[in-house]
Amino acid sequence: MTQLKAAIIGGGNIADTNHIPALKQQPDRVDVVAVCSRDQAKARALADKHGIAHAFASTNELYQQCAPDVVVICTPNNLHYPQTMEALEHGSHVFCEKPPAINAQQARDMARLAAQKGLVLAYNFQLRQTSEWALLMRCKTSGLLGDIYHIKAHFLRRRGIPGWGYFTNKAMQGGGALMDLGVHVLDLALCALDYPTPDQVLGNAYDFIGKTGGKGLMGSWKPETFEVEDATMAYLSFPGKASIMLSASFALNTQADKDRNLEIFGSKGGVKLFPFSLHTELAGELADVQFPYLEDNDIQLKNTAAFLDACEGKPSNVCTAEEGAILQEIVERIYQSAGR
Repeated sequence: MTQLKAAIIGGGNIADTNHIPALKQQPDRVDVVAVCSRDQAKARALADKHGIAHAFASTNELYQQCAPDVVVICTPNNLHYPQTMEALEHGSHVFCEKPPAINAQQARDMARLAAQKGLVLAYNFQLRQTSEWALLMRCKTSGLLGDIYHIKAHFLRRRGIPGWGYFTNKAMQGGGALMDLGVHVLDLALCALDYPTPDQVLGNAYDFIGKTGGKGLMGSWKPETFEVEDATMAYLSFPGKASIMLSASFALNTQADKDRNLEIFGSKGGVKLFPFSLHTELAGELADVQFPYLEDNDIQLKNTAAFLDACEGKPSNVCTAEEGAILQEIVERIYQSAGR
């Protein structure tokens, strides 16, 4: 097996706690050779912390000196497109943080260039690697669910507007709760339906709490500079009458501080994903089946491994460039429907 050279672009928490540790646990497959951040000191500190040789403030220097086989992009959303395109032009496979981009055209361009170059472009939707998701796929493949026709997907925070970073800056993030949280469960819902494109999209977006302020559970934010939505609700209808109801919030007056789940309804059975339960009919009686022995996984490690599998030409369930483009188009259509 040929060891791949990997570079990290972005010196923040997601690189430090997620991507670098996951890559470092696979030394036979990949060698992390460089960190690149606009802040040279930040790049150097992160590289030193993880025993990485090179630290750059310029991507030009990164490509000239290291020629990485793989680039992992962990930067604000507005940088995903230019940095992915640059990496692909330099012949690097790309593992990009979610969401794919700021708009649908960017995501389509990224997918098109990756295909032209014969390179892997994938996105870090790591919930695909949970034990619950793997079990759902087995239930679907074995026919226990029948035809899936409706999915309720939500990722809600009660008062979880981030009090740090760029999460409330529309120019940098492209949106709020939908872009940051909703895309995770939207990806799973689309996967369960084999990633179709909806023929109808209806969305509503709100900013009542974000604009007025109040108690926060993830730090304080400035209502006067809050530019994104604090909650989005959407209904997607697909050819063949399948549908998705999607809800995402940074701030919503609900009971739980955080609530993330999917409910999947099929013609033979249904599933609630977290914790996993199967709702069906057995021996002529209604039955709820629990699965108490599912193992916890390091889902970032597994998703990074899935990306490396794709780079090595092996089967992989990592989110592809084409799927990312479909998802980004749906996000854009939801925002358009909501007047944002």
